[in-house]
Amino acid sequence: MNKHCPNKVSLFIIFVSMVRLLSYLYPITKKIKSDVNGVLEITWYNGKKHLNSKNANYSYGSLQRILKFGLEKIDLHKVRSVLLLGLGGGSVIKTLHEDFNFEGVITAVDIDPEIIKIAKEEFALQTNNKLHIICDDALNYVAQNSSTYDLIIVDLFIDTEVPKQFLEHQFWQNVIRLKSAKGCLLFNASLKTHIEQNLETVISYLKTKVYKVDVYEKVNDTNTVVVANSI
Repeated sequence: MNKHCPNKVSLFIIFVSMVRLLSYLYPITKKIKSDVNGVLEITWYNGKKHLNSKNANYSYGSLQRILKFGLEKIDLHKVRSVLLLGLGGGSVIKTLHEDFNFEGVITAVDIDPEIIKIAKEEFALQTNNKLHIICDDALNYVAQNSSTYDLIIVDLFIDTEVPKQFLEHQFWQNVIRLKSAKGCLLFNASLKTHIEQNLETVISYLKTKVYKVDVYEKVNDTNTVVVANSI
């Protein structure tokens, strides 16, 4: 090979650098069709790559700030294992590693194989002995699994909606079953009016299980974040 001819890796790095620079002038978007989430958008904006659905940010934007807010309310020094229900582009995993120096094991579950592919190929999320990514319905996973976790993060959306089944008792009974004795729960919930009553039911249910439940409304001016710790 001619030493003056850049290889494919170099060309890719140059291309990404150009896209990043151009994104400061205007957003650059690539659309990907998903059978589960509809049309997904990978958008470069102000030098950063985001994963969005039609009406919501899925990763590396407002969603990342919302979950970071919730994680700041948890003593992560006591957490050795995390179950993440809803992967997106994996921004919460990056937040755990880079902002909180988390070195424990993370198991991430997502029903959408396209989301998992995007997380790996677009956001360089790679499995290893401390990161396990599972393609499964969260409803099925919590019902069938028997492992326990110190922190369970519930971040399950289709566009702007939390599907109804994730606001029902059976789902939360199974989530609680997977929580370690001194573990905690972090639930990112939509502000959609029609789920408010169901959300209140979830909060009340958690309180009956002897949890200290803190509710933070309009986090980042959008979502409600619920943090539950064993008393």
